Amino acid sequence: MNERIEKLISEAIEAIPDHVEFNLPKEFTEKFAQLLVRECADIATINQHEWHSAGSYVLKHFGFEK
Repeated sequence: MNERIEKLISEAIEAIPDHVEFNLPKEFTEKFAQLLVRECADIATINQHEWHSAGSYVLKHFGFEK
């Protein structure tokens, strides 16, 4: 798996409270990361002329508007 994706997964896991037991199979995290990155690439490409930047469209698409 890409080092950047592994770092993001680690950061997300760190946000889980210590008292919560959490374990996802590596296959799940790899597939989820692949699907997420592909969707981001697709929506950025498809909508590249509709927005000021691809990043702003990706944020809006996933509900994280600035």
